[in-house]
Amino acid sequence: MYTFSFERLEVWNKSRILTKKIYYATRSFPESEKFGLTGQIRRAVISVCSNLAEGSSRKTKKDQAHFYNISFSSLMETLNQLIISNDLEYLDNQSLLDFRNEIHTISLMINNLTSYANRKEPLHEKKY
Repeated sequence: MYTFSFERLEVWNKSRILTKKIYYATRSFPESEKFGLTGQIRRAVISVCSNLAEGSSRKTKKDQAHFYNISFSSLMETLNQLIISNDLEYLDNQSLLDFRNEIHTISLMINNLTSYANRKEPLHEKKY
């Protein structure tokens, strides 16, 4: 079976696992939040790994960096919504702490990926 480049990214795999964990955690949110916070947090976390996948397929480093930036922003949106979920007592303190730690790790990895994509290629001297 062929493996696409994004599937080999450790940060994509970590964000995929985070997505699964958040889906499980939001199952216990109130039914009244189904189209509110539950839906919003799920869309945000899915956006993290989706934009990593899309960015990895882009041909220019500028396009790659753009999608990695969107991924990072979605990750921060996810954290914000987890904090609000904790404020509303839908998510316990330990779960929030665990998610924060995973998000911190993923954020560092996305920043490294973005820095790599923004790196200027060295100019090659012409040989005559």
